[in-house]
Amino acid sequence: MWAGRSSTFKIRRPLGIVLAIFQILNDTIYMKTLKLVLVWSLMLVGLLGTSTAKAQADVPGEITTAIRSGSARDLARFFNNTVEIGFDGDKSTYSKTQAEFVLKDFFSKNAPTDLEFNHQGSSDQGQRYAIGTYTTKAGAYRVFVVVKQVNGKYLVDTVDFTKK
Repeated sequence: MWAGRSSTFKIRRPLGIVLAIFQILNDTIYMKTLKLVLVWSLMLVGLLGTSTAKAQADVPGEITTAIRSGSARDLARFFNNTVEIGFDGDKSTYSKTQAEFVLKDFFSKNAPTDLEFNHQGSSDQGQRYAIGTYTTKAGAYRVFVVVKQVNGKYLVDTVDFTKK
């Protein structure tokens, strides 16, 4: 009787160890797969999150289009109540209407051939800004635009052109 139990126990024990090893290996493979899926998911969320954050920090496209086309009228639709406009370091604050006329004069004398924003971002106060190159037939200007959120809309607060 002991012999039967002893031999049965010996047979079961190696089988149990083998099954336990397979279970551990299965759990290890499962955990590695789970970790791999988790890491890829976090990377994907991180990439999507940064592109969304970047998109939210950009100067609105209508403002960029208005400057690129040299349309003071279209740009004026996005002016704050007062707008600071600068040319080669000489800055002044204008009302919406005055700012439109000042930029209309600038655009007529310096019609754009291209506009490219090289850097865009936002401040802790929620202001968005863009820095780029405004190109004309006569030369290029460094352009700096700041927009502020007012009543849920982004409005132009500052436009600054500096001859390169």
